[in-house]
Amino acid sequence: MLHTCVRNTEMAASPATTLAFGCRYTCMTVTPLRKLLTLARFSHHHRSTVSFAYSASITSFSFSRFQNPNFFTGKSFFLRMERLWSGSGINKNKAMLEHLQHYGVFTSKKVAEVMETIDRALFVPEGTAPYVDSAMAIGYNATISAPHMHATCLQLLENNLQPGMHALDVGSGTGYLTACFALMVGPQGRAVGVEHIPELVSSSIQNIQKSAAAQLLKEGSLSIHVGDGRLGWPESAPYDAIHVGAAALEIPQHLIDHLKPGGRLVIPVGNVFQDLQVVDKNSDGSISIRSESSVRYVPLTSRDAQLQGD
Repeated sequence: MLHTCVRNTEMAASPATTLAFGCRYTCMTVTPLRKLLTLARFSHHHRSTVSFAYSASITSFSFSRFQNPNFFTGKSFFLRMERLWSGSGINKNKAMLEHLQHYGVFTSKKVAEVMETIDRALFVPEGTAPYVDSAMAIGYNATISAPHMHATCLQLLENNLQPGMHALDVGSGTGYLTACFALMVGPQGRAVGVEHIPELVSSSIQNIQKSAAAQLLKEGSLSIHVGDGRLGWPESAPYDAIHVGAAALEIPQHLIDHLKPGGRLVIPVGNVFQDLQVVDKNSDGSISIRSESSVRYVPLTSRDAQLQGD
């Protein structure tokens, strides 16, 4: 469940380079402005995606749909960028979302409502800063994604997360995004998380039981399972929405097969160079694919490979 993107980065008139990186299983720490220019040397062991362009100096910076023209004006640019990455002043869930909306990360009122209802603090390790816009390690070489990427994926899937629909979260981790799915599809829908680390499945269920999605878990419209998400979860297929939190060399056929006509799959695809791809299954069963953004994830892999850090 990676993070944002280079799609709308505005390049300067002079030659510039765009960088983006992030990954499913390891954590990016919060990075102040003075360190951003060193990020090109980071390996794929960074789950939160940064994108910016530079020539002799930084000339632009963006999240996906990051379009505040006043953000880059004057000396205040540097202070604002520092605040963006440090999470300065963010000490509660609602403020975190207002922060992301202010910088154009997402626009959906429904996504804001759901993310405000499902408190991120219940899904991060104790003692961490829950509302900083950064991925966090959760053990077993896994992370919880940064808030801006959760918002991005929820907005991409919003039309396929309507009440009564079915949703699948592959690599459900702490259960946060699956809980958001469950609130969106409601008690008449079905939200399924698949995670191949049994300990994470157990802890994610405990997290959800403390959250606003607890009743949906109790009633059975929300469930978390131990399994290989590359194979989907056939018991609740077909799905209107599928989200995958690690990069595949190619889109798994099982997931395409489990997608309902009219359904949408969001998945990072690639090896060294990766794109967050939006896969739509048309009413006639044909497939349409577009790239939402450039990203960097670790591979969609087996449990043993993940635990070994491969």
